[in-house]
Amino acid sequence: MLLVQGVSVRVRRPTDYNPSLAAALGPSHPHPHLNLAAVGLTPGTIGGAEGPDRIFVGGLPYYFTDAQIKELLESFGPLRGFDVVKDKDTGNSKGYGFCAYQDPSVTDVACAALNGLKMGDKTLTVRRASASTGQIKPEQELILQQAQQHIAMQKMALQAGNALPFPGVGLALAAPAAFPTKILCLTEVVSIDELRDDEEYSEILQDMREESGKFGSLVNVIIPRPIPNGELIPGVGKVFLEYTDVTGSTRAKAALHGRKFAGNIVTAAYYPEDKFSMGDYGAEAMV
Repeated sequence: MLLVQGVSVRVRRPTDYNPSLAAALGPSHPHPHLNLAAVGLTPGTIGGAEGPDRIFVGGLPYYFTDAQIKELLESFGPLRGFDVVKDKDTGNSKGYGFCAYQDPSVTDVACAALNGLKMGDKTLTVRRASASTGQIKPEQELILQQAQQHIAMQKMALQAGNALPFPGVGLALAAPAAFPTKILCLTEVVSIDELRDDEEYSEILQDMREESGKFGSLVNVIIPRPIPNGELIPGVGKVFLEYTDVTGSTRAKAALHGRKFAGNIVTAAYYPEDKFSMGDYGAEAMV
């Protein structure tokens, strides 16, 4: 970024930047000993709403708050970055912005669901900021369906909010539907007695790894056990499947939910990634 006569000028690569073609022109990074600060330049980073999976969001109603826009976008999953472009003099929204998701695999799903969506008197234009095929994979259809349900509820809330004297003020959006995470929680799969037996536990763990590995790249399988004195701890009776991406967990959920196992009907639900990473297995799963 360069400051020219009090105005910040940002210089970055074009949306159709091709690293393989650019490599023939020379180095793609500045020389390590180049002092950019001496000429008033600030090196950029691939973070926030930047990067190859950056999404352009246009046609936003001007009365939408940042929180309302963010909640709409998060129908598809947590955001890595979010930026609404605003007038430098008034601070008001210019009706467009950019975002990027923590999980890049939902980028095309979000674009397909939101592009052309009517919000109030506006029609959204949502597309990748960089060129892409934009094709939705079969395993991403579930993500799309769930997000569309959430968006439908938000639109109904928006219509009710627009009846207020000041549109958008006090707008209460409906509670968000569950969005896919990389963690799948299974219940009605194992019994407490099976978990107490070391041999049975090992067999169950191996079976779970083999079966769940059919749906995607599996990172880990966690099956909490009762402690030796017999006391139950949070998460006992649940099976947690951790995948490298939501594509794997989505496929697993579609295949395992409702399946019969030892006479029981298996329930498969997404589990909060932050809770799982902290070893908290007693939180509520998201159906």
